[in-house]
Amino acid sequence: MTTTADVRRPGRTARRHLYTLTNPRKSGTLTFLTGLFTLYCLVPLVWLAINSTKSQEDFVTSFGFSFGTRFALFDNIAEVFTYDGGIFGRWLLNTLLYVVAGAVVSTFLAALGGYALAKLEFTGKRVFLFVVLGAISVPGIALAIPQFLLFAQLGLTNTPWAVLIPSFLNPFGLYLMWVFAAEAVPTGLLEAAKIDGAGEFRTFWQIALPMLVPATVTVLLFSFVSIWNNYFLPLIMLKDPDWYPLTVGINQWNKLASTAGNGELLQNLVLTSSLLTIIPLIVAFICLQRFWQSGLSLGAVKG
Repeated sequence: MTTTADVRRPGRTARRHLYTLTNPRKSGTLTFLTGLFTLYCLVPLVWLAINSTKSQEDFVTSFGFSFGTRFALFDNIAEVFTYDGGIFGRWLLNTLLYVVAGAVVSTFLAALGGYALAKLEFTGKRVFLFVVLGAISVPGIALAIPQFLLFAQLGLTNTPWAVLIPSFLNPFGLYLMWVFAAEAVPTGLLEAAKIDGAGEFRTFWQIALPMLVPATVTVLLFSFVSIWNNYFLPLIMLKDPDWYPLTVGINQWNKLASTAGNGELLQNLVLTSSLLTIIPLIVAFICLQRFWQSGLSLGAVKG
């Protein structure tokens, strides 16, 4: 039964939103806070970009936010790829291996599991949902030591599998795909495909998966960033520098720069290599943002 209060409430809510949008004081406050947050994010990036153009001598004679006496970015890049026998290139290839294999496999498993949880009925489904939700709340760093002990028992430490296997499991990605599949994939369309003789996997691959592209790209980007920036797990799993990812390898350079007994400092290499490691992340977001935009538009139309 509709009451007078229920009829009036939408109008009051609309007027409240309109007041927020047209009130100069509140709009100015939001703009100021957004500007502060943007500044907080950009200042370290600008500092890194400026200092990556300096030679090692310029770090002593110049201010942090000023350029050096000469533009040495390309010299620094060349030195990064040749220092210590070109080990940086090996770290880069290792990182690409961990990211590509881990992100693709974890995204596919999340899409497959999310579709099953959203559209299929099976015994123990509710228990499995509670397990997934519980796994999301457990920080990954809390599982690092148990994972190390388990992989040590299996003899997989100091191998790429010690980094790859944990990255294949993405509870948050599974939860996100489950929520998205429940709304984006029509049940009637799946039933029609099964009536036409399509099996479960074919139905998922040809009908459900194309509808899950926005969520799939989101999970892929989250996995990409998470694995690319992963530091603690490779640190405890790997002892051979030839299997280090960029995060662990650059940190080793940073320690070497701080403790070099011959007075040799490596700030230019550390900062330039750090700048190089964030470029793939920026490129990935720029290339895949249109899928996010289409996903937001899809959600707006359905809402």
